[in-house]
Amino acid sequence: MAPSDVYGTARGQARARIASPIAARTRARRHATFFGMTGLAAGMRVLDVGCGTLGLRALEPELAITGVDLAPRPEYPGPFLQADVAAGLPYGDGEFDLVYASSVIEHVPRARRAAFAAEVRRVGRGLYVQTPAYTFPIEPHSLLPFAHWLPAAVRRPYWRLGAQGTWEDIDLLRRDELAALFSAPVHAERFGPLTKSWIAIDPVSPA
Repeated sequence: MAPSDVYGTARGQARARIASPIAARTRARRHATFFGMTGLAAGMRVLDVGCGTLGLRALEPELAITGVDLAPRPEYPGPFLQADVAAGLPYGDGEFDLVYASSVIEHVPRARRAAFAAEVRRVGRGLYVQTPAYTFPIEPHSLLPFAHWLPAAVRRPYWRLGAQGTWEDIDLLRRDELAALFSAPVHAERFGPLTKSWIAIDPVSPA
C-alpha cells in the first residue's frame, strides 16, 4: 500500500479512491501543524501504535520508530511487534521518548480504553494521540454522513453503503473523553468552523 493510499483496503469504492489522496494531504498538514509540539529531538525513540504497513514512517522516515500493531505486518520497514497494547507491552517504564497513535483509540472497545491509555502512558515519556472528532458530521472510515451518530443496529446496514466495506463498530470520542484517558492537553484540528479531529499531546519529558 502506498503511503498516500489511506483508503487502500476499499479500492472497489469510487469515493474511497477519490478520498484517499485528500486524506493523505490532510494527514500531512495535520502532522506539519501539530507534531512539532511533541518536543521530539533527533535520536529519540518513538513507538508507533497501530502502525499499519508504514504509519509514522511515511511522514518521519529518519526517526527511530518501532511499530506495534494487532495484525502481523511483515512488510513493515523497521522494528515491529505484533501485540495488543491494552493487554500490556514487553517494554519498560518510559522506554520510549514518545508514543504515537494516529486514528487508533476509536477502534479500541470502550471497556478496554483505560488499559490501552495506561499502557501508552507507562511506556512513553510523551505522547501524541489523534482521533477523529465525534462532532464532525462525516464518519471518516465509512465516509458516510452522520453514521457515527446512529445506534449500532441502524449503523450496521448503513455502513454497507460506505467506503469501509467490512463492518466495524467504531466508537468516536469527544474531547473530554480523550483528555480524561490520556491526562494531556487536547488540541483541535479544524476544517473550516468544524473540528475534524482531536489530538492529545504531552511533550516529551526529560529523562
